[in-house]
Order: sequence, then structure tokens, then C-alpha cells
Amino acid sequence: MSRSCLVVTTLLLAVLVAVSLPGSTDAFGSVRIVVPRTSVPMQSTIPPLPYRSSLSSSMATAVNGGDSSTASTANGAHDDANNNETFTPNLNIRLNVSEKARTVTSVCVSGTLCTVSVHEGIAGAPFGSFVDYVLDDQGNPVLLMNEMSMHTINIQNAAQTLLDASGTAIGPGPSMVTLFTQLGSGTTSLSPPRTAAGGASGTAKSNNLQDVSRCSLTGTLYKIDPAVDSDVDAIRMRYSLTHTYADQVMDSPKFAFYRLVPEKIYFVGGFGVMAKWVDPEDYAAAAPDILAKEASAIVAKLNREHGEDLQNTARHLLRVETPLEDIRVTNVDRLGVDLRVTSQKGSRRNKLQTDEFRIGFRIPVISVEDAKSEILKTFQEAWEIGNGMDWGEANGSDGAATSVPILKIAADGLE
Repeated sequence: MSRSCLVVTTLLLAVLVAVSLPGSTDAFGSVRIVVPRTSVPMQSTIPPLPYRSSLSSSMATAVNGGDSSTASTANGAHDDANNNETFTPNLNIRLNVSEKARTVTSVCVSGTLCTVSVHEGIAGAPFGSFVDYVLDDQGNPVLLMNEMSMHTINIQNAAQTLLDASGTAIGPGPSMVTLFTQLGSGTTSLSPPRTAAGGASGTAKSNNLQDVSRCSLTGTLYKIDPAVDSDVDAIRMRYSLTHTYADQVMDSPKFAFYRLVPEKIYFVGGFGVMAKWVDPEDYAAAAPDILAKEASAIVAKLNREHGEDLQNTARHLLRVETPLEDIRVTNVDRLGVDLRVTSQKGSRRNKLQTDEFRIGFRIPVISVEDAKSEILKTFQEAWEIGNGMDWGEANGSDGAATSVPILKIAADGLE
């Protein structure tokens, strides 16, 4: 037999062996090939990207990199600090709260501006207006406002009076306002889906917009002076690219740019997850997540097309033993994925309980394709365990084992 024939024969045998291995077709059209793993995890020859040492030591019991005793929660849920399960307690798998807040304000391009009304009959009442904005390099929102808009009138007339050292009024001062923004309601990418696939019934049990992160920035609003502010050209360019209508009005004398400098920042991670005040200096120094612009599209695709994989993940990785009512992905970032699981258990009348889990990536991803790869690896491992292919390498036992870093970040406080 010639050498070329031998090569062809070898390749054909390899294909036949691969086809004979057990597997299943993934939602992306790829085929799962199950290759038995050795009892010792394979060590990568490429060192992982460095983690923030100041955060990595407390991830098993802390919320967003802070001490669990100082982290607050909202909407009837609590952080399950005493019952968190993590298979890699020294691995940082969550963005800190400053990064999360900066990500929200970076992805969103509009929000609700809250001013103090000066209109007759409702003077002093909160007044909300829809506004567009962009961020400057420090993360401060910049708004293009018409002098005839009601919120502009409120700001100009309700401004505090500046006093000198003797208490004498020397003129109007800057106005305090709040800008509220939320993922999915004013973003540059696709909004989260209104319905979720992956539950036992295939339908969502609540409006998914309640699950997404939001941020309130309260501070002083300053009118930008082109003669003083050096970044005015960059702001004009940024605003023009983000809001195309601005080219027609930004040179009008009736319009002007205003910069909101936050003094207090309040971040909410979603319904029942957590809420926390953010230090403005930490916020200014933080960088938005690199997946921020694509995260909602990834979340939508996972919830729409990977219902079976999500159920396998809940049962075999998160170890949810009771019947699943609903499971959906609520967020994806460079460090991992957030899952919200509603199961039929608990002492309440409706017999449902909702918990929030964090599934971390083994290393931080640097692109959308990397994130998809890590997520599919997680689905593959859940599928293998569900089909009795648990090799026990995580702890050397015969029980269910996984090397996927998992953290229970919130439990149903009504239970």
C-alpha cells in the first residue's frame, strides 16, 4: 500500500470513530463530541489573565467585591452570604459595583432627568423628563438641552443661591438634579427580550426589564462653556455620532450642553438582587465592561435558543433538585453569566422561589466570541454530567463534580 493510501485510510478511520462517539447537536448547529477526560484536570500552558488581588479573596461571601455586611439588598431579597457555594473561592467572577454602574451609564444613551418643578400648582414637586446624553471621559453625563424645555426652565429657576463668606447672595448657583437610566430602556444595543425561553412552560413569569441593572446619578448640573471647557469638541463629536439629530440643533443659540457631575450614585443590580451606593471617585476611575454593547443580544439569544441547555445547567451545575418553573440569563459580562432560577419549592402559597446564581468564566474573556465559547463549554459540562459522564476531577469523588466557578448571589427573601 502506498503512503498516500495509508494516510487516506487513517483519516477515514478517524472520521468513523468520531462519528461513533456519543454527542448531540448544539443550537448553533455544532456537534457535541464527548471525549473522556483524564482524572487529573489538564493544566493550561497559557497563564490566566491577572485578577484584581484586592477583590479575589472575598468572592465566596462578598457582594460586588465588598464586605457582605455592608452590601444592601432590595425588593424582598437578601444576599445569601452564609450559604454561598463556590468551587473556586479565590477566583474573582464578578464585576465590582463601580464597574457595573459605569457599564450601565456607558451602554445607555438616554434616561429620565428629575428636576424640581417651578410650575404653578406643583412647585417643589419632582418633575421627570426624557433626555438623551453621552458620557465624557470621566463618566459624567453630558446633555444637550433646549432653553425652552420644562426641565431647563426648572433648573434655571430652582438653582440654589450662592453665598459669600458673610452670607450675602452673590448670584444663582448650580442646580441639583438626578439622572436615572436603565439597561433595555435607553441603550445602543438590543433590549432584553420581553419573554424568556427555557422555563418549564417556556414563558416568562415577570417583566424582564425588572431584572436588569439601573443607576441613579445625583449631582450638580453645569452649563458647558466652550471658552473654558477643553473637551467641548470631543463632546460635540461624541454627541453627533450617538444622536444624529444633534447636528441640526447643537449650533443653535437656544441649545447648550450641560454636564452632570455626580455627588451621589445609586446602583441597583435588578429586582431582588442588590442595591448599593457607589463612590463617585471609584465610578470615575472604573471602566465599562468590554461586552457591554453586545451583552443584551447575547442574553436574548441564550434565552431564546438555549432553553434545554439552561435547564441542564440548573439541574446539574446549580443542583436545583425541584421542578423548574423558569430559568433565564439576566446578564453577561467578561467575568461570567448571571442566571435567575424560579423553582417549585418553598412554604409560600404559590410554592415558587426565585434565586440568583453567578456562573463564572475560568478566565476573563476579551471578546464576544470568547464569551460564547466559555458559555458553550459550561453547557457541555452540564450535558456531560446529566448523561452520567461526570469524571469527578473537581474533588476526586464519585459524586457530581464540576470545575465551573459558581456562586449563589441572592436568595428569595420571602421564603
